[in-house]
Amino acid sequence: MPLHCLSAAELAVLYERREISPVEVTNAIIARVEQCDGELAATWAFDPASAREMALASEARWRRGQALGPLDGVPVTLKENIATRGVPTPLGCAATVLTPAAADAPPAARLREAGAVFVAKTTMPDWGMLSSGLSSFHRLARNPWDLSKNPGGSSAGAAAAAAAGYGPIHLGTDIGGSIRLPASWCGVVGFKPSLGRIPIQPPYAGRVAGPLTRTVTDAALAMSVLSRPDWRDGMSLPYQAIDWLQLERNMKGLRMALLLDAGWGDTPEPEVLACVQAAAARFEQAGAIVQPLAPLSTRAMVDGMDHFWRMRSWLDYAALPPDRQQMVLPYIRQWIAKGATLTAEQVFRGYSQIAALRDAAVAACQPFDFVLSPVSPGVAFPAEHASPLNDPERPFEHIAYTLPWNMSEQPAITLNAGWSANGLPIGLQIIGHRHDDLGVLQMAYAWEQMRPAQRPFPALSPA
Repeated sequence: MPLHCLSAAELAVLYERREISPVEVTNAIIARVEQCDGELAATWAFDPASAREMALASEARWRRGQALGPLDGVPVTLKENIATRGVPTPLGCAATVLTPAAADAPPAARLREAGAVFVAKTTMPDWGMLSSGLSSFHRLARNPWDLSKNPGGSSAGAAAAAAAGYGPIHLGTDIGGSIRLPASWCGVVGFKPSLGRIPIQPPYAGRVAGPLTRTVTDAALAMSVLSRPDWRDGMSLPYQAIDWLQLERNMKGLRMALLLDAGWGDTPEPEVLACVQAAAARFEQAGAIVQPLAPLSTRAMVDGMDHFWRMRSWLDYAALPPDRQQMVLPYIRQWIAKGATLTAEQVFRGYSQIAALRDAAVAACQPFDFVLSPVSPGVAFPAEHASPLNDPERPFEHIAYTLPWNMSEQPAITLNAGWSANGLPIGLQIIGHRHDDLGVLQMAYAWEQMRPAQRPFPALSPA
C-alpha cells in the first residue's frame, strides 16, 4: 500500500518496529499534495519545510524510544480557522486581515504536543457559512470522486484531503453539519463530538472541532489526543479518561431509531433513503431493534436560527470598511443583507429557537440508544455552487438532518454507506445521547465491519 494511504493506527505500529520513518511518510504525503492539489485546492499554507522539520524531530524520538504517543510522526492537516501559531486565519474570506496567530488554538496545541506533523491548513468558504468549497479567498475546492463536484463544507479542504490521501487525520469544525456533510459527500468518516468534548477557541453554541479520517479507528485515535483539557474553552466538558479504542460492542438489544423524514428541507433522493434503510436493516440483522422516528425539527426552528445567523454575519460585515465589504463572496453578501432590516424581537426569537430545537432533539432521542439517518438529502453537487440549491434565500435546505445535533450538543458521525448511480458517496449518520461519544464511535465501527465492500479511494493520477 502506498505510504500516503496508511492509517494512523498502521503508522504507529510501523514506526515502533522501525519499518518506516515519519520522514519517509511525510515526504510521501508532501508528494501526494504536490501531485493532486493543483486540481483539488484542498490546502492553504502548505509548508513542506516545516513538516519535514517536525518529522525529523519525531523520527529522533522514535529512535530513542521516547515517542510522545501513537500520533507522534503522523501527518495531519488542520482547517484554517483553527489557529496555529505564526499562521494567519483567513476564515475563507478575502476581506480578512491576515495577521499571524499568536498561539495554537486548543486542538492544534493537543496535536502539536502529541508530535503530529502539520502538513498544511485546509480550505473553507467565507466565514464557514457555506456547505461548499467556494471561497472569496481560496481557490475553488473540488471533490476527489468527481472533480466537477463540490466536496461540501465548511470543512471543504479537510474532507477532500482525507479522500485524496493527504495523510490519515484531518481536523475540521462543525456548527450545522460542516464536518459531516463534506465527509458524506467525500466518502470519509466525519465525527462531530458532543459540545465541549474537544476544547476549542473561540467556543460558542453548537460549535465543535472533530476529526475527518478514512477509518473509525483513526477518528478514535484522534479523539484520544484532541479531547484532552484546555482551560481556554469555558464551555468544555470536564475531562474524562475514555478508552477511545474500546470500539467493539454487541448490537443485541440496542434500541435504534430510524429518522428518514427530517420535517423540513429538501426531499431526500430515493437512492439516499434506500442506502440508509439498507444500513438500518443490517443493524437489525446484527440484533438491534430499529423503530421509525417522527420528524423532530420544524421550519419555524430553522427560520428563527436563520435570522440569528444572518444578523451575526451582518454585524461582522457591517464592521468592515466599504472596500473590504466588496471582497466578501456575493452569495454571502446577499444572504446577510436581510440582517440590516431584522428587529431586535426577530433576532431574540430566532436565538430562542436554539433551545427549542435542543429540547425537541433530546426528547425525541430519549427512548432510544442511537439514531440512524441520512446526512444530506442528496449527493455532491456542482463544484461552482455555494450550496446544493445555490440560492442564498434558501441556504439551509440541505442541513435538516445535521443541524439538530449541533443545537442539542449530541455526538454524531457519518461514514460511507454506499454510492449513487453515478458513483458518488452516500453517507450514513449515527447519533448518540449527549456525552456518549464513545458509543457513537462504537456504532460507526460496527457499521464499518458490516457494510458492503468499499470501492478504492480515487487515485487522481495514472496508476
